[in-house]
Amino acid sequence: MKILEVRRHSIRSAGSDHLNQKGVVLARKIGQGIGPFEFTATSTLPRAFETAIAMGFAVSEQKELLNTYGGKVEREAPWPMPFHHYSIIVKQDGAAARYAYQLMDYYITIIERLSEGGFGLAINHGGVVELGVVACLPDTDFSTWGDAVHYCEGARLFWDDGRFTHGEVLRVPK
Repeated sequence: MKILEVRRHSIRSAGSDHLNQKGVVLARKIGQGIGPFEFTATSTLPRAFETAIAMGFAVSEQKELLNTYGGKVEREAPWPMPFHHYSIIVKQDGAAARYAYQLMDYYITIIERLSEGGFGLAINHGGVVELGVVACLPDTDFSTWGDAVHYCEGARLFWDDGRFTHGEVLRVPK
């Protein structure tokens, strides 16, 4: 089995591309309880890269695909929404679904780089997290997964026998 964690970046100040001090503190706290990771991918936006570093993980790759997703997808899947709503949207086969499946394909390339029993990490953004996760787990009932992810939250995806088998939502304790 291989595991991929997909998380949203940490806290930034309004209008800033960079983490603020609260964001660095939160990312450090979360980083102490996770990993180690064989491969860490982030979006190309500074707040995602800075989250990985503050968590204590070297960045293996930055990928534009993990950035925020633009107009057509935003119209179909406006953030924030619960995981369940994203899963319904992805089943409608529009622009949001196409983007979600691109994310899934990229996540599979991360999984393929991991050794058996290995862990990977992808840090991206609100909406991007949810869309990619629901694409990876098309048969999952997301009604219990709750609202959109907050800072440093996300999901853990389990890969076995050539596919994502199940997942779990990752929440930051209040």
